[in-house]
Amino acid sequence: MNTYTPPFKLTNTMLDLVASISEKVGRITTGKNLESKPHLRKNNRVKSIYSSLKIEANSLTIGQVRDVIDGKLVLGEQKEIQEVKNAYEAYEKINEIDPYDIEELKHMHGIMTKYLVDESGCFRHGEEGVFNGEECIFMAPPARFVPHLMEELFEWMEREKEEVHPLILSCVFHYEFVFIHPFADGNGRMARLWHTCLLANWKPFFQYIPIESQIERFQEEYYNVIAQCHVNGDSNLFIEFMLCQIDQILQEVLLQSEGQREGISEYVKRLLDVMEYEVPYTAVTLMELLGLKSKESFRKNYLNPAIELQLIRMTVPDKPRSRNQRYVKR
Repeated sequence: MNTYTPPFKLTNTMLDLVASISEKVGRITTGKNLESKPHLRKNNRVKSIYSSLKIEANSLTIGQVRDVIDGKLVLGEQKEIQEVKNAYEAYEKINEIDPYDIEELKHMHGIMTKYLVDESGCFRHGEEGVFNGEECIFMAPPARFVPHLMEELFEWMEREKEEVHPLILSCVFHYEFVFIHPFADGNGRMARLWHTCLLANWKPFFQYIPIESQIERFQEEYYNVIAQCHVNGDSNLFIEFMLCQIDQILQEVLLQSEGQREGISEYVKRLLDVMEYEVPYTAVTLMELLGLKSKESFRKNYLNPAIELQLIRMTVPDKPRSRNQRYVKR
């Protein structure tokens, strides 16, 4: 009987982070923060796709990613547009995926890399390395070992899924997957997608939590931690890193649920409802969306309170009245 176990050890830091995350999970679930906000769910999914692809050097802006998803014409490199279409199709199937089935992993890789790579939906036949830009972090195991290594990893997950907390198990999988590097292309995208699948299998709302955006913000540290774990021979540092990112992004999601926060007027709520996340707006555009004509009323009742509550940021904070000023929903 195969009893392979990926090398890692629980630490106090991990346990503290699991407790903190669990507390936030409870608040999100109890408050139905995402269930009642389809707009927030969509924006978070756009963030996930945009960030995961940006890590892989896709140059489309978040606005262009949103337009591709909405079926609008986007001027850009066809390969990058196809990457967005593929990623969106894959993320839309998260609630249908059994993350403990290795054949489903291959199937989803086929969707994620459709029309983009020759070895789509199958394990690699050539040798690969893990790169951060032009820097090779480490060389992956030889291709001939990949099927066996992946079978061991999935067998471990199936065997331990009732014993190892999903937050820990998903982080271990993420690191081991990156280390094995089972596909010729798309390994980073698949590692992040599958991490989300494992968490969504535990708590469905995780399919709308943009963990990828946290990884993209700390991309350099992400790769540095992977490299250090390779040297250490275990995934401890990576588990701590990822748990920290999950904890932080859940805190952001709680803050995004503006309807649950005290001290927010109905005016500010209306303003937030007409804005997309991370999209810059002029004051004139926001007034049009709100159906307002008075600049004074707009600034006094809507814009200034939202800025004071740090729910909206200015793109030119040092010059509040700049003609180039734009306003972005946090």
